[in-house]
Amino acid sequence: MPDRAVSFKRDLSEWRVALVAWRLLVLQAADPVVAAGMQEHSTYRAHPWRRIEHTLGSGRRLFYQDADALRREVERLNRAHKRIRGTMPDGRPYDARDAATRVWVLLTLFECVEAMRRLGGEPYDSAQLELSYQEFREVITSFELPEEELPKTAAELPGYFGRYAREKLEFTESARYLLDDILREAPRPRRLRFLGDAGWRVVRVAVARVIRELTVADLPPVVRERFGLVRTRRGALLSAVLHRGAGAVVPLLPERVRYRSPDERQRPPRRLHPGRGDARGSRVDRFFREVLDQTGDGFITVHDLRAMAHNVCWQLELDEAAEARVYRAFDGWWEQLRTAMDANGDGKVSREEFTAATLAGLDRDEAYLEQGLLPALRAVFVAADTDGSGFLEFDEYRAVFGGPRVHPAELSHGFRQLDVDGDGRITVEEFLRGFTEFFTARADSTSGAQLLGRP
Repeated sequence: MPDRAVSFKRDLSEWRVALVAWRLLVLQAADPVVAAGMQEHSTYRAHPWRRIEHTLGSGRRLFYQDADALRREVERLNRAHKRIRGTMPDGRPYDARDAATRVWVLLTLFECVEAMRRLGGEPYDSAQLELSYQEFREVITSFELPEEELPKTAAELPGYFGRYAREKLEFTESARYLLDDILREAPRPRRLRFLGDAGWRVVRVAVARVIRELTVADLPPVVRERFGLVRTRRGALLSAVLHRGAGAVVPLLPERVRYRSPDERQRPPRRLHPGRGDARGSRVDRFFREVLDQTGDGFITVHDLRAMAHNVCWQLELDEAAEARVYRAFDGWWEQLRTAMDANGDGKVSREEFTAATLAGLDRDEAYLEQGLLPALRAVFVAADTDGSGFLEFDEYRAVFGGPRVHPAELSHGFRQLDVDGDGRITVEEFLRGFTEFFTARADSTSGAQLLGRP
């Protein structure tokens, strides 16, 4: 009899899945359609940690929630994929709604969980594999993908993966960049802020080497052969030590430690040091770097603003109408930026152009922010106000401004800066006033000036 204790959902929630997370991204990026979408529509180069967070987070929404939450996530993913289409550099059209591509992306999630178990020395037997796959398949049938594209049983999976790898996968630029370059350039995760920028630059070189060796060692042999990659002895040893070590230790841990938990320990906020002189320029510059420039290339385009809109919608799990309102507001913001700042008409705004034009606009017109930023923020407020009360409670605020990379103390501090009257909730007036102060206050001691953290 199959082991009824086996559960794909539970295995996906193990912390060990982090060991195969990069492998998952590389396998997905090896599909030319996915790679093209990543190049033109994703901010993964500037936000690799967010890419992992969204990929695994979407998996959790699909598999850990009730039927209504599953329906909302499927609808959200369908809407997101409608926007991802275009032409590859070689002239081939691509569309993220392509059924074969969507099946591949979904099945890589199952395959990576199976690999986590196998590499950790605890492989599924044939009955367990079938039970786990049918649990997985029951959920992804909600996407209403063509039956002929989706293997019916776990026994068909090896043939599917081998065939797809040989016929469809390519060592795309996105896959190569994920393996060779991105981690050598990756920004410091907020959880490692204690390292400082200099410390992180040293650490990330070692991190990049380890993850590349591990990922290449763990890729399916047919994929390594297809890409011309070699599994070195060092990589094989690293894989065995990490996976077998985790496989031996993690199952012995209490469930609250073994599986993902949202709990985080808070620490007291840092003391505020009031700024001196006109601090607007440095804050506007920082807003460009940390918020607007989603791709990290030193420019903002319509894609950066749409990536911001996508991130808001993803966090809040909006329905189609609410999602459309957010996108319209951010498109309007981009039009204001493009019209006012894109002097040469190349569809890009540099950091210097943004800072200079914003400061000039603020000095010239008290209502300058009403032309783009504030309407976008109103749309965010309305979307985040899920109960329609006209206020943002802390849980609603956290849903859009929080996340694994934001420390709880910083999140609480930002909420307090906006909650001027201290009643534990934020009105739309308080919300907009705080962001207005961020751009207009000349001193850093003003509460709204601290929305991106303390100076």
